[in-house]
Amino acid sequence: MSEQIYKIHMGKARLALDLSDGSERGEYVDQDYILHTLGRPHRNINLMYTYYPKDEQWPARISEACKDMEVNFAWDYPYDDYFPYGAGDEPFKSMKDVRRHGQDVTLTITIDCSLDDDTLRAFARDLRPYGRMRLRINHECCGDWFTHNKRFSYKEIADFFVRFTAIIKEEAPNVKVIFCAGFAEEDGGKVACEDVFIEAYKAADVWSADRYLALNYGWPYDVSEKDDGGRHTFTPTETCFNHCKYTSARLKAITGQDKPFVMSELNADGDVVGPMHQGEVVKRFTDRLKADGGDWFEAYTFYQFRDRGRLGLEIEDPNNPNAGIAQPILKEYKDILNDPYCMPKMDIGETVKLPFTFRWGGSEDADGLGMKIRFDKNPEFCEMNFEENLSLMIEFNGHWFYKSPETKFVDLMPAFFENPIEDGTELELKLFATPAEGINPDNGKDDWAINYYATMTKIPDIRIRYEPVSIVD
Repeated sequence: MSEQIYKIHMGKARLALDLSDGSERGEYVDQDYILHTLGRPHRNINLMYTYYPKDEQWPARISEACKDMEVNFAWDYPYDDYFPYGAGDEPFKSMKDVRRHGQDVTLTITIDCSLDDDTLRAFARDLRPYGRMRLRINHECCGDWFTHNKRFSYKEIADFFVRFTAIIKEEAPNVKVIFCAGFAEEDGGKVACEDVFIEAYKAADVWSADRYLALNYGWPYDVSEKDDGGRHTFTPTETCFNHCKYTSARLKAITGQDKPFVMSELNADGDVVGPMHQGEVVKRFTDRLKADGGDWFEAYTFYQFRDRGRLGLEIEDPNNPNAGIAQPILKEYKDILNDPYCMPKMDIGETVKLPFTFRWGGSEDADGLGMKIRFDKNPEFCEMNFEENLSLMIEFNGHWFYKSPETKFVDLMPAFFENPIEDGTELELKLFATPAEGINPDNGKDDWAINYYATMTKIPDIRIRYEPVSIVD
């Protein structure tokens, strides 16, 4: 191992990738499992919750409270069938899990627009310790399916968004707010509902719209069949791309502002395109964004990791909801995830000495440690042993590992299982310290809400061996 250690800065990818984890169609999957399955973290993890505390069924999950209700559409319940915000220790348990694993949180919330300012202020204050997170309020709000669209007019939704955003800015300035509505479908044409939503677009930090390249939106009550006129759609790649570009350009023109544009939900439903072609459709759209090369499109969120239908990298096993069945798209999505165009930028800085203080500003702004390790050949054993109780994300040979504060040992060999090395290869080991408790503690420093710090005083021991202890023939 090299004697030199040096500072590394992790910055933005040219095209960032986010992942949705849990919704009305599937339950939250812990980040250890997702990291082991995919091999690297995402920029953001999108968590979806609902908040209608004045309803008589609250805080029950509405599909459980209304089990005997006759339903033929996913959004027929009194309020949206996401997990209830504030029930038990959610969403905070999941948010902490996301942040410990080197990712930022996007919290999607469908919320009662009649809530008073005091309630919204309490909600906002809950988000202060979670760093540079994002909040998507009452998404897809130009539609007619969500509870917010059934109970409130477009103007009331827009006014609520502006009011809630102002409170967020006062109480939790670490949070960026996303306004998610519709598209412009012609070059220079109007964005859906733009006249009534204009102030919401101005108030937002990020502009967003959701689009599924293919979707069976009648699920789970419909089975899609070819030419059956059912509740399913397909959008060609170029059409989807153009609608995104037209929307970004139009919003810049009508607001006089320049803000990031994201797609907060994107996929191609295997119910429509078939599981064998799902990854091909998503990759085609990704390649179109790469070919454009513009910085107007910041990220898309793949919806979702595990799904009860065919919108997941895994399908939930109908025999066991805790088990997932990998789909063909999983391999193709891992190829996208490991495309250099979609990976965070890593800049090497000056040589440093221990003790070294890590800074975690988020998945697009973090300072870590790097060092070079030369291998005689592909190892049989490669392990790290730790004395210090740090929460770390470790990147090695293209593979990422998480070390909890209590863990003393990390086996790095999975970095070589699918990616063996040539004799004499020199690899870079990268270390980043993430929030040990999943939150930024208020330590009185001016930047506590956006930066987490941790100090390493000793480099972990690394055991490398090139032969097994013994082989039985």
